[in-house]
Amino acid sequence: MSYNALSSFRSHCPFLTRHNLKATYQLAGKCPIMSRSVGQVTKDVVDSVHKSSSVSQSRKLSTSPVEEESELRCPFSSEANNNKNNKNNSKKAENITMQKYEEEKRKAHEAFNMLTKMNNVPGAPKACPYLENNHDLKQFKTKQQKTGFQYDAFFNKKIEAKKQDSSYRVFNNVNRLAKHFPHAENPLERAEKLAVWCSNDYLGMSRNETVLNAMRQALEEHGAGSGGTRNICGNGRYHGLLEDELASLHKKTGALLFTSCFVANDSTLATLARHLPECVIISDSSNHASMIEGIKNGRCEKHIFKNNDLEDLERILSGIPAHKPKIVAFESVYSMSGDIAPIEEICDIARKYNAITFCDEVHAVGMYGPHGGGVAESLGPHVQDKVDIITGTLGKAFGVVGGYIAASASLVDMIRSYAPGFIFTTSLPPAVAAGALASVRYLKESEKERAGQVKNVRALKSRLLEMGIPLVSSPGHIIPIKVGDAAICKKLSDDLLRKHNIYVQSINFPTVPVGEELLRVTPTPEHTEHLMEKFLTALETVWKENGLKFLPPSTLE
Repeated sequence: MSYNALSSFRSHCPFLTRHNLKATYQLAGKCPIMSRSVGQVTKDVVDSVHKSSSVSQSRKLSTSPVEEESELRCPFSSEANNNKNNKNNSKKAENITMQKYEEEKRKAHEAFNMLTKMNNVPGAPKACPYLENNHDLKQFKTKQQKTGFQYDAFFNKKIEAKKQDSSYRVFNNVNRLAKHFPHAENPLERAEKLAVWCSNDYLGMSRNETVLNAMRQALEEHGAGSGGTRNICGNGRYHGLLEDELASLHKKTGALLFTSCFVANDSTLATLARHLPECVIISDSSNHASMIEGIKNGRCEKHIFKNNDLEDLERILSGIPAHKPKIVAFESVYSMSGDIAPIEEICDIARKYNAITFCDEVHAVGMYGPHGGGVAESLGPHVQDKVDIITGTLGKAFGVVGGYIAASASLVDMIRSYAPGFIFTTSLPPAVAAGALASVRYLKESEKERAGQVKNVRALKSRLLEMGIPLVSSPGHIIPIKVGDAAICKKLSDDLLRKHNIYVQSINFPTVPVGEELLRVTPTPEHTEHLMEKFLTALETVWKENGLKFLPPSTLE
């Protein structure tokens, strides 16, 4: 066990935090969990503990490092080790020792489960029975047997932990107004409408008349719901037409609709991972939670490469046997940082090692490319052809709801036939599919919305940099404002809402890592110069009021 690993272990164990590092090593042998790693303590680690100790030179340990190492060995394994070294012990004695060792491990596992319950129930004893008297544990067991598990107490403690670290989420009641986009009803019941600056309805297509008319017509013709799964009554003409349109948009031979892109990513990756023999997935470190869940659910071998790091990707791929099927999973536009992936280069490296590529274009479809096909389309047909699987959403730039994959007809048919997230889910309502179809077709032809959005993003970025507001550098349409503190980030959002009738949601853990909290701003084509001036003035005011620093003014490159 390394010095850093022990420090990490100590910081997470509620029973060891009050002990210094040297004392932790001495106690570790009594802990059934830590002892698995501490059983083979090396001399250099023991020496590092000596150096980190606050004990003065006048209080040197009386035992030598070798003697201390033997004292710190796992109490369960030490007997087996001694027996193994004793040439006179019989094979029978060794077997008895190993049986005893396995029994102790089983007991340790049961005790650890009980300790976990103790730590998560208010009022439970806070003493570790392996380091101290186990009387509290026995009492706790007796109480649990009589009263049963305290579910609400457990849930309340988990919620309180969220509130304490400022990651507890409060949903603002934002009722957007289609006829007054990008405004919403004021949740504070004021006459002035709320200016929304953080919507993923990037182009305002949710209130586009072409989309609304298509939805109205389908609603009148087919009713509100689809009636079932695609296999049972829930497959209509709008589903087929929309899938054909999406396949055409991405220059693929097949496409498949899902209820959301979270479900599309999860279902597709998990299904591929479970069915491809010895599948290995190589995932970008900044991938969305939906992709992470899909990889976890696939239960296959996985590797993580640094965000957009081509050298790290190739290093990992080069070490995987050629016969194993491999999937490189990444996003084209990362939703929080706004970074854009080097799609062509990733695809070239993947093909070099016979891997297929899975590209999430959720924040790019409708936004980039001459027809709204995403970043891959914007780079040219040759790049679009190199991406094996493209996933997208109908709920952001297209303004409706739903998700999809586009790939070869054989891969799509395989997912259609094996993915539980597709097979056992009620299909999208006909009105939704009709609206999405209208939106995709509209944005294939219209450049006006994309051009207006690009103009406003550039203008706002320039003004923020001139003001000295710290931004996460990104070439895309998302403008992340650095804050770096969960409580302050939430207060900025609350102040903008309550004092200035402006809504920008704070982004905290787990959406971003702790220490990287931000305000995520997404201008649309309908954010006028007047709205922009009001936003900039309000942001400058709350920034000062919360004691945040400004950077030296700079210009947009």
